[in-house]
Amino acid sequence: MTSHHTPNQYPVTPEVLEALEQTKRGCEELLVESDWVQKLARSIANKQPLRIKLGLDPTAPDIHLGHTVVLNKLRQLQNLGHTVIFLIGDFTSMIGDPSGRNNTRPPLTKEEIAQNAKTYYQQASLVLDPSRTEVRYNSEWCEPLGASGMIQLAAKYTVARMLERDDFTKRYRGGIPISVHEFLYPLMQGYDSVALKSDLELGGTDQKFNLLVGRELQKEYGQEPQCILTMPLLVGLDGFDKMSKSKGNYIGITEPANLMFAKILSISDELMWSYYNLLSFQSIKDIDALKLEVSQGKNPKDAKVALAKEIVTRFHSAQDAEKAVEDFQLRAKGGIPDDIPELSLSGAPLGIAQLLKISQLAPSTSEANRNIDQGGVKIDGTVISDRALQVDQGTFVLQVGKRKFVKITLKK
Repeated sequence: MTSHHTPNQYPVTPEVLEALEQTKRGCEELLVESDWVQKLARSIANKQPLRIKLGLDPTAPDIHLGHTVVLNKLRQLQNLGHTVIFLIGDFTSMIGDPSGRNNTRPPLTKEEIAQNAKTYYQQASLVLDPSRTEVRYNSEWCEPLGASGMIQLAAKYTVARMLERDDFTKRYRGGIPISVHEFLYPLMQGYDSVALKSDLELGGTDQKFNLLVGRELQKEYGQEPQCILTMPLLVGLDGFDKMSKSKGNYIGITEPANLMFAKILSISDELMWSYYNLLSFQSIKDIDALKLEVSQGKNPKDAKVALAKEIVTRFHSAQDAEKAVEDFQLRAKGGIPDDIPELSLSGAPLGIAQLLKISQLAPSTSEANRNIDQGGVKIDGTVISDRALQVDQGTFVLQVGKRKFVKITLKK
């Protein structure tokens, strides 16, 4: 492993090029592509799987679809026969990752780390193939380093290079404090690559600097440097910000099937293709064919339903996906879902506009009348077009649009 191979030593076969295309699918950047081609060629020639590393700080236990972008990529690489190292940064979590932050992050306790890591791995296993996954903790090699090892490691990297990192530069210039221990974070993350003899490391675009440190340190330790693959950050349901729990624009992978389905159907037609590229296991060829069909007049909603079904099936079951489709179609056809609010009123007969206002299906009488004129108001599935309608006593479902329903019992 320590010797540096001369370029073009292994033949670049069609199989190598196919593996390269799989690797690059949906990715932001692959560094250094020519090195990766050689690693793939060697791996195929020697039937020796490559070691692919993903480091995770178990800071939050729950995974949303944004996190699965990198996990999906790992799964594609596992399907090509490679080994994935799911590295839990229990040691580095105690330092706290300064990436993309302009202030220091509070470290976690050992108990919090262990609990979060367990949940995280259980959820990640819904995407990864456990038989090709090694789970490691970086305390394994970081703890034994001790103070002298840490000082020797720190000697292999300069402060000038650390300050090339965006967030450090900004904080330094802005007079915002940087603690010395924060410089240790990228160093320790890089040292993980040395300890694991990693061939490829994955991360979000915000991790690029840390990933490059690993490459440099491997050279310092006489190893063949790892390649780096960064994945784009998945845009959330709002179509604007990256998916995140704090922004509320996320789809959790343990959410109920119906909710997951409805959330995926709520994304814009443009955003759908990015979701296909980053989340679907369909081949690029199939996705391109689907895109063509939509551009030629096929309803984009059909493509969205197919994507929603695929994702719900992955995290629930095919049966749950079918049921989610049925529920959704029922609502779309003006069918009445099971779980709607109920209201008891007296004073029949009541004018329809007044009834809409009382049941809070319309904010004002004028808005209620507008809904009636547009044909958006139904009683038990029948469209009401008369503003002057007086509704008599009885029990019925009042509906505005496709999503608002109230079951009303109206008495004298």
